[in-house]
Amino acid sequence: MRVAMIGTGYVGLVSGACFADFGHVVTCIDKDASKIDALNGGEIPIYEPGLQQLVAKNVDEERLFFTTDPKTAIAEADAVFIAVGTPTRRGDGHADLSYVYAASEEIAGLLDGFTVVVTKSTVPVGTGDEVEAIIAKTNPDAQFAVVSNPEFLREGAAISDFKRPDRVVVGTDSEDAAKVMRELYRPLFLNETPIIVTQRRTSELIKYAANAFLAVKITFINEIADLCEKVGANVQEVSRGIGLDNRIGNKFLHAGPGYGGSCFPKDTLALSRIGQDAGSELKIVDSVIEVNAARKKKMADKVIAHMGGDVSGKTIALLGLAFKPNTDDMREAPSIDIVAKLQEAGAKIRAYDPASMTEASHLMSDVLFCDGPYHAIENADAVVIVTEWDQFRALDLDRVRQTLTAPNVIDLRNIYQSDYMIERGFKYTSVGRAY
Repeated sequence: MRVAMIGTGYVGLVSGACFADFGHVVTCIDKDASKIDALNGGEIPIYEPGLQQLVAKNVDEERLFFTTDPKTAIAEADAVFIAVGTPTRRGDGHADLSYVYAASEEIAGLLDGFTVVVTKSTVPVGTGDEVEAIIAKTNPDAQFAVVSNPEFLREGAAISDFKRPDRVVVGTDSEDAAKVMRELYRPLFLNETPIIVTQRRTSELIKYAANAFLAVKITFINEIADLCEKVGANVQEVSRGIGLDNRIGNKFLHAGPGYGGSCFPKDTLALSRIGQDAGSELKIVDSVIEVNAARKKKMADKVIAHMGGDVSGKTIALLGLAFKPNTDDMREAPSIDIVAKLQEAGAKIRAYDPASMTEASHLMSDVLFCDGPYHAIENADAVVIVTEWDQFRALDLDRVRQTLTAPNVIDLRNIYQSDYMIERGFKYTSVGRAY
């Protein structure tokens, strides 16, 4: 089949490359000429394991193309995917749909024959109705159906998630459109992937509900971690004890400095606003947003408390800056708030992240970005593990202790065992573990 993908951001680029790898002919379209030139030159604008090789393979095999000109690709397409940004709108927390609507209007004038227009971007309930109205108004003769097909990609594991998903959700009342979507995803039938065909508004809400529920799980275990510290319990053992219950599950029950990234902060806020507009408040989601925002700053307080209540003039080394490992995404990363509050308290910051330091340099000032973990730790008064990259899980602890001016380790991801670290001579603090 022929696919046009509007937008070469995270969702559009990964989806386009994976559809091409399924055997479809995919053209990715973006207005940013410099980005298209870079992609045609083999440069990938995001850090995602395996993506560069996947793109190169499908470009070489002439199934994946990049262009700024949408005319031919949209006219020949069986399906046109809208995968543009839906950032939080300034001032009110709603999703900004201006890019989605602009893409819809442009698509409308280029359609030729029956075409399925698919919203892959995360959009509020009812957006598909508006996209449909825009296309019909712009091109009354167009033969088309608008489908909701939300993405469920985890940064750092996006290719695997696309090719081996838990489910594919398709929102449409059109049987012709459903047939096109089933054909697009036909390679997944071998894995017996469930394809859920539902109403469009239901599909749009599924995406928000899924992300909000995962954010609830993260925030819940973080609050339990605080309780564990007060009552002398171990949050990792609590997580295991409840996660083995099949009704709960063990995913997203790892205590830490709070969630960040491109999805959870934006989508929980948007879902809250959807509820308010509909007259159906989502109080749990509102509480999650509030608690998570406070938690990031609270992690800086944990560092300061570990240092005796005063970090003025102290040098703090941060290992990890991205909101999670295997990505360079700094959007809403806990490290941003942690660095700001430590600097406000008078600390000097040295930092290292394997992928995100270029992005971090645009968001943080007066930070010394280092060449590696040991360079960051050099002459620091404490080291704070913020992101659980694999290379931080087996540090040479003798070298760490000798390199630090004082053996202070604040482990915000619980990647080391308390007893072991204390035996190795460290003054060690973690999250939700009183022993």
